[in-house]
Amino acid sequence: MGANLLKLPFKSENSDHRSAFNRTRLSVARKRKGLSKLAFAKKVGVTRKSVEAWEAGVMKPVEDAIAQIVRVTGFPREFFMGDDLDEPSIESGSFRSMKTMTAAQRDMAQSQATLGLFFNSWLDKRFDLPPADIPDLGREPDPETAAEVVRRQWGLGVLAVRNMVQLLESKGVRVYSLAVDARQVDAYSMWKGNTPFVFLNTNKTAEHSRYDAAHELGHLVLHRHGSPQGIEAEKQANQFASAFLMPRGSVHPVAPRFPTFDILVRLKRRWGVSVAALAYRLHDLRLVSDWHFRALYMQIAKYGKAREPNPIPRESSVVLKALLASLYDDGYNRARIAGELMLPTAELEYLLSGLTITAIQGGGQRTPPRKPELSRVK
Repeated sequence: MGANLLKLPFKSENSDHRSAFNRTRLSVARKRKGLSKLAFAKKVGVTRKSVEAWEAGVMKPVEDAIAQIVRVTGFPREFFMGDDLDEPSIESGSFRSMKTMTAAQRDMAQSQATLGLFFNSWLDKRFDLPPADIPDLGREPDPETAAEVVRRQWGLGVLAVRNMVQLLESKGVRVYSLAVDARQVDAYSMWKGNTPFVFLNTNKTAEHSRYDAAHELGHLVLHRHGSPQGIEAEKQANQFASAFLMPRGSVHPVAPRFPTFDILVRLKRRWGVSVAALAYRLHDLRLVSDWHFRALYMQIAKYGKAREPNPIPRESSVVLKALLASLYDDGYNRARIAGELMLPTAELEYLLSGLTITAIQGGGQRTPPRKPELSRVK
């Protein structure tokens, strides 16, 4: 899949116009710290009304206040002098576990999505990335059927998906990490124009992240135009994910008549799912009774949600690895990329965390990673 990436000539960034303090960037930096306007004001040493006025564009902070803003947020001064950032609204995407998220957690995730769009636009200027190939099945009332349609269109049949992250990337989905240290935040997806994005909390188990990726694919396929919303949309995306990862044609032939917890622990690796997800799927397909499912669920609950028995390896990105390796060949390490983006290096790493192993270290001699061939545009 990486052979389809085309490398564009680098363009120098003209920063002469970056002199005015930008209110949208202040909002993003504040939210990334998980701070309310009042809490942020206290740390900066101003009133809440001042912060509200700054973010509304009614007034701009003086130099002393800017220095405090830089100190509190950890973002460099240059970041706040850049162009407007495109902040996706809550309505433009799909957050999982919305009801259990605090406002601060939601804002942290949303602001990281903003930085993901910003970083992606930087990459788009340099590389020709795969176009989106995501079916629009918003009129399909049955998520199970929708999953079968997508599998058929992508030529997957009933085979297990080997790597969800790489599959999404091959279909033009931009996949980034969602670095929010909270179990309530699972994943986030959205369409930006004709480009689909998925942000995954890679602090979860590999099985959980893999299911989240399929869940967000469900949203991209079923809810591109915004309906339904809320609980119904989450239910449909869950049904899609279950059917997509564990198609009935591959489950029925191997499903045991009376599965025990230990049997499910061994069997789950066939599809790369959690024990709980497999138990739910067997119940949905009426391959286990209500009573049997409740008994299995009690055993699964005793084991705990934070761990997963017989864990699978964590999935990683192919596209990001190829892009970063190519940038490294052109003399870019993480500090230089972050510098051009005017971001803290940590924020760049957060977007890549869990998706790339060595990320973009650079600076010392090492064996270059194997990567797909990237063709330069003449």
